[in-house]
Amino acid sequence: MKKFEGMLFCTDLDGTLYGDDKKVSRENLDAIAYFKSEGGLFTFVTGRVPATAGEIYRLVRPNAPYGCFNGGAVYDGDGERYLWQSNLAPGVEELVEMVEREMPDMGIQPNTEKAVYFHKDSPAMEVFRKGCNLPRRLSRLEEIEEPIMKIVFAHLDVEKIPVLAKLLREHPRACDFDFIRSESWLYEILPKGVSKGAALLKMAELLGIAPENTIAVGDFNNDVSMIRAAGIGFAVDNAVAEAKAVADYVTVSNNHHAIAAIVDRLDRGLFAAK
Repeated sequence: MKKFEGMLFCTDLDGTLYGDDKKVSRENLDAIAYFKSEGGLFTFVTGRVPATAGEIYRLVRPNAPYGCFNGGAVYDGDGERYLWQSNLAPGVEELVEMVEREMPDMGIQPNTEKAVYFHKDSPAMEVFRKGCNLPRRLSRLEEIEEPIMKIVFAHLDVEKIPVLAKLLREHPRACDFDFIRSESWLYEILPKGVSKGAALLKMAELLGIAPENTIAVGDFNNDVSMIRAAGIGFAVDNAVAEAKAVADYVTVSNNHHAIAAIVDRLDRGLFAAK
């Protein structure tokens, strides 16, 4: 039996696998290759959608499906198909209309399984498009015929995000949805019960991996559920306080090859599950 056989390792991308230079270090790539060669299953769970995850998928070559939409789906990158997904409940348009009315400078982006649309354009959405190399596909929410999997709001003034969060959570229909701050300048409406932690457990179920044999690492608020759900949960040293508070261990920062550091200590048997 190989050293990491029966283990599932899930990483966040930005701020965790990626350094601040937006690159994946050779040290991390070599550690991932070694983990897989010793029988481990390595993948990522991200807020990205398959349309924007292709480059990192080709670089990392996970040997397991990956989580996308901040936990709203599990996707088989090789087969290019969804293994599981969740859509937003009816009524989400009421929340979008409220935000557009109360915060007219807020960028609004509906995501479907096939495409990323821009319901309300903004300077923040322009930054988002450039960062993800997305086309400027403008479409009102009511014009989109596909099921909506999540709604992303964006504003370059990060002080606007807590105002937005309060507004959404006080809406009469807020109980039908979940919400997450996925970056300092991004906030999302997700289907009820959706989280990165739920996606990790769904992947483990699909792969026949015991939850106690899962490993997760992340840095931001949307990673908290995944860190908590994993058999061994890590926060990188640059993580927010909320992520560190639920982690079993705090490892090195994203600029110091965090994945390599974790794999090295796993290899030497220096971590214990909960």
